[in-house]
Amino acid sequence: MDTGINKLKILNDPVHGFIKIPSEFIFDLLEDPWFQRLRFIKQLGLTDMVYPGATHSRFLHSLGALHLMGQALTTLRKKKVEISDEEFEAALIAILCHDLGHGPFSHSLEFNISGKISHENISLLVMKILNDKYAGKMEMAIQIFSGEYHKKFFNDLISSQLDMDRLDYLLRDSFYTGVIEGSVGSDRIISMLNTSGARLVVEEKGVYSIEKFLIARRFMYWQVYMHKTVLAADQMLKKILSRARFLIDNGESVRSTVPVDYFIRTRIDNEEILKFKNSEFAEMFFKLDDNELISSIRQWAGNGDRILSDLAKSFLSRRLPAIELSDQPFPEKSINKISASLKGLNDFRSQDTGSYIYSGCISNLTYAPAAPSIKILKKDGSLKELTELSSILRHETLSKSTLRYYLCYPKDLRDSVVKQ
Repeated sequence: MDTGINKLKILNDPVHGFIKIPSEFIFDLLEDPWFQRLRFIKQLGLTDMVYPGATHSRFLHSLGALHLMGQALTTLRKKKVEISDEEFEAALIAILCHDLGHGPFSHSLEFNISGKISHENISLLVMKILNDKYAGKMEMAIQIFSGEYHKKFFNDLISSQLDMDRLDYLLRDSFYTGVIEGSVGSDRIISMLNTSGARLVVEEKGVYSIEKFLIARRFMYWQVYMHKTVLAADQMLKKILSRARFLIDNGESVRSTVPVDYFIRTRIDNEEILKFKNSEFAEMFFKLDDNELISSIRQWAGNGDRILSDLAKSFLSRRLPAIELSDQPFPEKSINKISASLKGLNDFRSQDTGSYIYSGCISNLTYAPAAPSIKILKKDGSLKELTELSSILRHETLSKSTLRYYLCYPKDLRDSVVKQ
C-alpha cells in the first residue's frame, strides 16, 4: 500500500555529512520501535561525566556505521568484487542492527544487567524478532551478522579488527568528546579495502593508514573509554545495582521501574533464553534504556537502606569515589587499612565496606596478531600479516595486552590513603 511517504530520505550527520537512506525497507527498520529505542541509550555510557559533549546515542552510531558500510561495499564493487543487490542491502541491514542488543549505558553495564549474555547475542535475538515481523526479509542479514554467510568479508566489515563499527565509533567519539587524537581518515582506509579468498584485506599502500587507525584506537581507550573517572563512575553504578540486588534477595523493599525490577530479580545466566523470541526477557529488554535505570536510581535515593540511598544520591550528584591506578595489584594490607578507616568514620560493618572500597583491573590490547588478523594484499598478489609489514606494530606496547589495576574509595579517606 502506497502511504505517500518519501522513504529515501537524506539525514544530516555532524560526523559524515549527508547520509542517504538507501532503501525503503531500511527506512522501515529505522522507524521500528526496536531501533528507535537506541535514541535513549548513550553510546559512551557515563563518559559525559568527564567529557560533557559525549551524549551521542547508539542510534547515531548505527547510522554512521550504515553510511561507512555503504561506502565500503561501493568501493569493493568498483574493484570487481561480486556483490549482488540483495547482498548489498543485507550487509547494510546487518551493520545497522549490530547494536540493537545494548542495554542501559552501553558497555558500562554489559554482563551486569543481562547476566552472562553479550550484547551481540541479544542483537541476534532482536534481529530474529524483526525477521519474523518483516516476513523473512532479514534472513541473509542474520547469516552475515552471525558469520554464517559464505562470503566472510561481509562479516569482517561488521566485526573484525578493522570494521565499519570501529571506524565510525572512533570518528564519532573523537568528535563528541573533543579528543582529536581519535580522528582517523575513514575515506583513505575504505579506499584501500579489497578481498582475497572471500575475506577482507587491505591493499599494501594502506598500511600507514591502518597504523594510524590502531594507534588512534589505543589513545582513545586510555584517554576516553578507560579514563579513570569514567571507570570510577562505571564501578559505582555497578555497586548501586549490586546493593539493590542484595536488598531484594534479602526480602527488602526496593522500588524500581518494571523492566529494571525484572532484570534485578531475574538471574539470566543461560543463553537458552535467546531461543525464545516472544519471551518475557525480550519484552522487558525492549523497555530497558538509560532513562529507565536513571528513574530507578532516583527512587533508590529515597530508599530506607542508607547504603543504597547514599550511593544513589552520590551518583546522581556526580560525587564519585576517588580512584588510584597502578601497574601492580594493590596490596590487601592497604585495602584493609582503608576499610578500617571507613568503619571508623561512618560506623560501617565489615561486610558493608565493599560497597565503597573495591579494586580490580582493566586491560587493553590495541592489535591481536593471534586473532583473525588484518591481512595486507601486496602488489604481487601475495598476502602478509600486518605485523610483517608494520615496524610500529612489532612494538610490544601495541601487540601485547596492557593491564592496569584500580582502587576506588570515598574521597573523604584520601588523606589516610596518601599517608600509607
